[in-house]
Amino acid sequence: MDIQNEQEERITAELAEEQKRADRVTNHIRTKIEELEDRLGEKREDVVEIRREFWDDVTVNFEDSAEAAETAASLKQQAEVLFEREHSHRHARMQLNTLRKLEQTPYFGRIDFKEDGEADAEAVYLGVGSLLDESGGHYLIYDWRSPISSLYYDYSPGPAQYRAPAGTIRGEMTLKRQFVIRNGRIRSMFDTGVTIGDELLQELLGRHSDAQMKGIVATIQREQNAIIRNERAKLLIVQGAAGSGKTSAALQRVAYLLYRYRDSLTADQIVLFSPNPMFNSYVATVLPELGEENMQQTTYQQYLEHRLGRSFDLEDPFTQMEYTLGASDDPDYEARMASIRFKSDLLFMNAIERYAASLGDKGLKFKPIRFRGRVLVAAETMEEKFYELDRSSSIPNRLKQLAEWLLKELTRLAKLERNKSWVEEEIELLDKEEYIRAYNELSRKNGYHEDSFNDFEREKRILSTMVVTEKFKKLRRRAKLLRFLDVPAMYRQLFAAAEPDAGFPAEWTGICRLTIAKLESGAMFYEDATPYLYLKELLEGFHTNTKVRHVFVDEAQDYSAFQFHYLKRIFPFAKMTVLGDLNQAIFAHAEYRDSFEMLKGLYGEEATETVALERSYRSTRPIVEFTSRMIAGGERIIPFNREGEKPSLTAAGGRTERLRLIAERLRELEAEGFRSIAVICKTAEESREAHSLLQEEGAAVRLVEKETATFGQGTVVIPSYLAKGLEFDAVIIYNASSSVYGKENERKLFYTACTRAMHELHIYYEDRPTPLLPPPGRNR
Repeated sequence: MDIQNEQEERITAELAEEQKRADRVTNHIRTKIEELEDRLGEKREDVVEIRREFWDDVTVNFEDSAEAAETAASLKQQAEVLFEREHSHRHARMQLNTLRKLEQTPYFGRIDFKEDGEADAEAVYLGVGSLLDESGGHYLIYDWRSPISSLYYDYSPGPAQYRAPAGTIRGEMTLKRQFVIRNGRIRSMFDTGVTIGDELLQELLGRHSDAQMKGIVATIQREQNAIIRNERAKLLIVQGAAGSGKTSAALQRVAYLLYRYRDSLTADQIVLFSPNPMFNSYVATVLPELGEENMQQTTYQQYLEHRLGRSFDLEDPFTQMEYTLGASDDPDYEARMASIRFKSDLLFMNAIERYAASLGDKGLKFKPIRFRGRVLVAAETMEEKFYELDRSSSIPNRLKQLAEWLLKELTRLAKLERNKSWVEEEIELLDKEEYIRAYNELSRKNGYHEDSFNDFEREKRILSTMVVTEKFKKLRRRAKLLRFLDVPAMYRQLFAAAEPDAGFPAEWTGICRLTIAKLESGAMFYEDATPYLYLKELLEGFHTNTKVRHVFVDEAQDYSAFQFHYLKRIFPFAKMTVLGDLNQAIFAHAEYRDSFEMLKGLYGEEATETVALERSYRSTRPIVEFTSRMIAGGERIIPFNREGEKPSLTAAGGRTERLRLIAERLRELEAEGFRSIAVICKTAEESREAHSLLQEEGAAVRLVEKETATFGQGTVVIPSYLAKGLEFDAVIIYNASSSVYGKENERKLFYTACTRAMHELHIYYEDRPTPLLPPPGRNR
């Protein structure tokens, strides 16, 4: 008992000492905030004053070259002063934002590290930003991304080392302590010998989830740290179980990279491809929580729409998913499924490359250049000119040469066009400003003379040139952008005449028929978008983005090998981090392929690293044990030791009873304080039906559709495939009858829906339950 009392007294004393330090640090932070707010106000006033008096402080004189040079120097000097003040103001504002975060939670961890050769250990406190003491010579808080902070994530007490700019620093970690601090008060504190103590993670995840992802810097496990700080791999593949923290680790990786390479890397040089617009809203606050600006966020569909939306009515992946789930009675279903799988494969990519190469000899299609209902340059003329060019030159280079010829031809044709009657009619419609422009042009060229007739003729020529030049602008722009190339016709041609190569699917004839019919209607299947763009880029030259240095792809199992090769081509200088779970590969093209295995050929084995996250944190142990038995390899998923209610399976006598039971369950969950609840349906159609019927039952539910862009708390009705990547306090599976989830190829979709639950999972069915439910068996 005495030993226990002594231990409690020691802990109490240490807690008091730590709180005293936290108070001192928090007071110092508040003082810094006040000082910075004053300085920020002064800097803002400086910027406003410089902008207001900019021209008053600049001497403008262009009388001769010396005066012009002095004016230029004066302008440059004043602009530099303004830039420096604005930069200083932005930097101070960022500092203030960091300090305000530190005021609430100054730090979350402490390590004591005794470097080899030193007599005493140094106490290192970790937070979302660095903070120096009053003297400016000692760190009160180290940024979690700094080199010494890696000790916290990589080691337990004992021998430890970290890489610093000066080399490897070795020594001994004598203490590893974790805190939960809110508003400057230490709510909990404990010492740990494990890698990122599970107790804190339990404390965090034991609470109900907010609608926005929490910044969980303090809960990184060793494998996640290997993801965050990886600087070697050109391709980093993260295969993680549902709820293993893949996305959290990826976002912290972004924050680390922006900190580590802050002199050479900016947020707009990083792109995240997320699964849907709602997911962008879901993660929007995470990077600011970690002390960094947000990177560029988009979806692959948004990129496709940007490139193709003006040319085609483009199907999205969710519409494709709806078809694969609900159109099995369509006579073209097997051909369409074969089309989805084949057009996602590298075999088809190789076929397109061969086809594009063959167009260097024959078959290139052009669109005639038309003007006012007439053909100015015929498609046959362009084809003839193209194939007269040196065939040893690449197709993109020859097209550029053709564009240059076309621009010269348009210049020649424009001169002929000036004398047409339509030009005189257009001149009559010109406004006063256009005539003034013509007068100024004549004056500039000293064109006005006493002979007024000549003046009139000269003015008419100038006005005619102005009119024709303006009308030809669009034609010249189209020529520069290679819009005379008929890519849709060439893509159709690929399916109109080509005999199937070895390895082509048996349904090739049906694939060709469906593709051509879709394209001729002005629309495009989702699976055709990437192959079409790839053909277009092979012919015109790739539209590469050389600025982006890192590409992150979340839910990577939903991407095809073809899409990944295309992304690599358009971001040639970028490293790629891909995150996914093969057990959640729900799209048709992923059904028979391990897309992660195919990825390894992208950058080569030496430049590729793979990290597996097998511990699931999101859900309670009963939920993880239940869902892991649905899938092959589920025994490798390690549940976090957090108890909770076992998933419930409820039979209903029919739809009316099922709706009543679900509505009752929703009321119970809301009364218990659950803030985010999802009723997950299989399809969008079922979601719309459920939303309407549950509202009739008096449930306050919100419908989530593919266009939904924001994520909030409350109760939502959502299709299974849109719920991917999201988490909810409680999940209700709307209808798990065998008539709804009855096919083996729907197993991963059902698994994905069930693994969205953090605390409670409730499954309802009529007649017979889905055969995809886990077999009866004891939990681990």
